[in-house]
Amino acid sequence: MNRIGRALLNYLIKGLLIVVPIALSIFIVVGAVTTVDSWLNINNIFGVNPLTGENRNIPGLGLGLVITIILLAGIFVTNFVTEPMYNWFQRIINKLPLLNFIFSSIKDLTEAFVGDEKKFNNPVLVEVEGGMKRIGFLTQNDLSKLDLPGDVIVYFPFSYSFAGQVYVVSKDKIKPLKMSAADAMKLVVSGGVSHF
Repeated sequence: MNRIGRALLNYLIKGLLIVVPIALSIFIVVGAVTTVDSWLNINNIFGVNPLTGENRNIPGLGLGLVITIILLAGIFVTNFVTEPMYNWFQRIINKLPLLNFIFSSIKDLTEAFVGDEKKFNNPVLVEVEGGMKRIGFLTQNDLSKLDLPGDVIVYFPFSYSFAGQVYVVSKDKIKPLKMSAADAMKLVVSGGVSHF
């Protein structure tokens, strides 16, 4: 390949490295806004445009509504819900087996990321078979109730996904990482290509 061809290929690769992440980010955001709008189907509230005969569409209105509802729920719970009211709600949920399972699972997962008791804030390096090591997050460090006093629970997220696996690991197999939980999660989810 001649010099001009190599230069063009180099420019093409560098252009892809810039354009693809930006385009994918825009695509994901636009897709999320459009999806929420279609779920809520609130664009029909504003009626039909008399000139075109189409529904009036306000892009992002659904997403704005969802954020507003979440914000209002946070204000309401913080300022008006008392401890006895919360305990009463928990008792009602506990009496409904299927709803209790779904509610508590989602609540625990949400609190693991944003609650007062964040669970994914202890990144660790775990020695696995064959001399390899995996990055995970220490989520439980006392398993004496399970009769496993020398073991801990480590969550290993998958790359390019929010799914993962939970392992019970011997304490001597883990080593704390000197990095923030956000950097560790970004490193794992990006498949190891993210800078930290």
